[in-house]
Amino acid sequence: MQFDPAAGLLKCPRCGHTEAPPQTAAVAAAHSLDEFLAQTGTGHLSTMSQQALQVNCEGCGSVVTFQPPEVAGACPFCGSNIVAQPKAADPLIAPDGVLPAKVGKADAQAEVRRWIESRWFAPGGLKRLARQDSVSGVYLPFWSYAADTFSQYTGERGEYYWDTETYTETDSNGNSVERTRQVQRVAWYPAAGQVSHRFADVLVAASKAVARNKLEALEPWDLEKLCAYDPTYLAGYKAQRYQIELAPGFDHAKELMAPTIQTDVRRDIGGAQQQVLSVETQYQNSTFQHLLLPVWIGAYRFQSKVFQVVVNARTGEVQGERPYSVGKIVLLAMAVLIVIILLAVLGRHR
Repeated sequence: MQFDPAAGLLKCPRCGHTEAPPQTAAVAAAHSLDEFLAQTGTGHLSTMSQQALQVNCEGCGSVVTFQPPEVAGACPFCGSNIVAQPKAADPLIAPDGVLPAKVGKADAQAEVRRWIESRWFAPGGLKRLARQDSVSGVYLPFWSYAADTFSQYTGERGEYYWDTETYTETDSNGNSVERTRQVQRVAWYPAAGQVSHRFADVLVAASKAVARNKLEALEPWDLEKLCAYDPTYLAGYKAQRYQIELAPGFDHAKELMAPTIQTDVRRDIGGAQQQVLSVETQYQNSTFQHLLLPVWIGAYRFQSKVFQVVVNARTGEVQGERPYSVGKIVLLAMAVLIVIILLAVLGRHR
């Protein structure tokens, strides 16, 4: 049985029989970040499933997990043929929730084709990516963090006031005359205080195989539709093992929280203008969840460099990178040059 995104059901690829996925409990509750980081050994770890296999890609270093009868095949992230033998999956922080794929392979291919058709000067390799078998369904790992923040700050509050300024100008008779005008200025006053904020669902991609900016551009994810993790959802798909561990992921989450904290500080300082001199933030009640979010991904090589096209398997949003075909650009430039020469020759004969 494989999970059919269009129907939201398990479907037999041989006879077409469908079944509903297992009815599981709600998404696992968030875990205490501090308690989890303090644990040692592997007692708190598990595998994707009892049958899960994993394989390492020698091309990009990704560790891909899959369920038999699925096979390793080519790496979905770099397109390299995986020659390493699969082995039993290593223990990891078990997924708490999964967002089932909603966009099927055919629809993902159609979105990729539309994206390709909008790329000028694309090389043939990009065109070949639109073939029916050129994208793979993958669940990517994400950390979702929550935390209470308490930030002590120092800064300055700027208040506008009007000042009378004297200046000299020349009148219509050529005489220098002294005049006055009102000028707006800013008076700065010291400010200090504390702000607090409750952050939830701070999403951090735990994959290094897909550029972070591409993954962030795939947002938003409808996390309210998360299901409790069950290996059934992986049938017919692969899952990537997280490459960014829990603690470094939280460091990036802090970077994502920082602009909101800055906004809160400026609002607390008040006045017409603000200058923030220092912010010291404490993070309390920090929790996390390990989530699997679905994408369709195609990878191809052009002049020894790997290019990817990624489709959000919930919304159909496409993000990709593309090379430019120098040959096509040269041919166009030559065609334009020939047209210019012909027009010039015709112009001289008139």
